[in-house]
Amino acid sequence: QVQLVESGGGLVQTGGSLRLSCAASGRTFNSYAMGWFRQAPGKERLFVAGINRGGGSTNYADSVKGRFTISRDNAENTVYLQMNSLKPEDTAVYYCASSIYYYQATENLHEYNSWGQGTQVTVSS
Repeated sequence: QVQLVESGGGLVQTGGSLRLSCAASGRTFNSYAMGWFRQAPGKERLFVAGINRGGGSTNYADSVKGRFTISRDNAENTVYLQMNSLKPEDTAVYYCASSIYYYQATENLHEYNSWGQGTQVTVSS
């Protein structure tokens, strides 16, 4: 339903920062909660952070609380993930996704119906 394109990934050292962007096209972006997921090689795709459709409510995986911040700019049809204090364990392909819900970004990937292609984040030590 919604076309999503991630950008901003790259290679950083432990303790560094990256800001990921997810640009959306389509008329429905403002209607739904959005989430960020990540997947390392050979691992399952896991929830990272979510934000409701208005941007006033956010939630995070325990592993990234205090380090990552999700935000959205509905006027620009973009959701962001600011990642600070990066660790090697954060290395993964990061995906943004549009939720089937309005007011809560859940952790279940099956409750999202539009996905971007992903952007690689690599954290070296």
